[in-house]
Amino acid sequence: MARDPYQELGVSRSASADEIRKAFRKLAKENHPDTNPGNKTAEERFKRVSAAFDILGDPDKKKKFDAGEIDADGRETARGFGGHNPWGGSPGGGNPWAEGGFQRRSGPYQSESFEGVDLGDILGEMFGGGRAGRGGAGGGFGGFSQRGADVRAKLEVDLLDAIRGGKRRIAFSDGRTVDVTIPRGAQDGQTLRLKGQGAPGRSGHGDAFIELKILPHPVFRREGEVLVVDVPVTVYDAVLGGKVETPTPDGPVSLTVPKGANTGSRLRLKGRGLVDAQGRRGDLFARLVVTLPDTVDPELEQIAESWRQKRPYAPKRRT
Repeated sequence: MARDPYQELGVSRSASADEIRKAFRKLAKENHPDTNPGNKTAEERFKRVSAAFDILGDPDKKKKFDAGEIDADGRETARGFGGHNPWGGSPGGGNPWAEGGFQRRSGPYQSESFEGVDLGDILGEMFGGGRAGRGGAGGGFGGFSQRGADVRAKLEVDLLDAIRGGKRRIAFSDGRTVDVTIPRGAQDGQTLRLKGQGAPGRSGHGDAFIELKILPHPVFRREGEVLVVDVPVTVYDAVLGGKVETPTPDGPVSLTVPKGANTGSRLRLKGRGLVDAQGRRGDLFARLVVTLPDTVDPELEQIAESWRQKRPYAPKRRT
């Protein structure tokens, strides 16, 4: 069994960092236990090339190894004996590359990121699942379980669906469609997790994360945590008072306009507004807008002229 890390990777001592990475990727893919189930020879070979790259793939360790300051297992060498054989015995006795000697890792197939090479990326290349998830369902690289990658998408949602809840269908780039349940009181920027709707993998699908974007509404508008709707009111209803039909997210309702109402006056419709993150329903405010008829008849003109001469007034600025 070869002990020299250069021999394990099949590269010369003058090999560049890129050549070392390429050699390791090739050998790791060829000998990984997921592609060689039950093959103990491949398993041992995978352990050795991983340990070899742990030395040669790290510039600092490689420099120390070449200088004889550490052995092939990464341990500092004994000094004062007139030279060092980097693939000979290690301090304390024993061969670090012998059977059972690969003790540095708690498990030989844990997901690890070596200098410039991620074993999760190698698995993704082997099984077509993209970058392997770390620490996700199924254990990622550890234990040979290959969970599919998570996917992310954005979904535009109508304001009324955000208030009342609903369902929307979203299409992924691989052609799959998924029905997304919009929760009542959905918030702009909220992310929904769809378990098992991500990319496929050997031990199951990843998850899908859907970010919601609440679209502006042509009738209702948000002012902070308040929902507002403009309600046109006739001149005579504004003067005399009356009833007007007012839209709400739950359907139209009859609103009582008080005498002497003016543009900018707000009337509260309790429990008809937005839903907060705790599920509590806020109020809707109807903003009155006094509106003249499309055509002003002569009688209205005469009344207005008489008022202007006999009862002049200066309107106050309303915010």
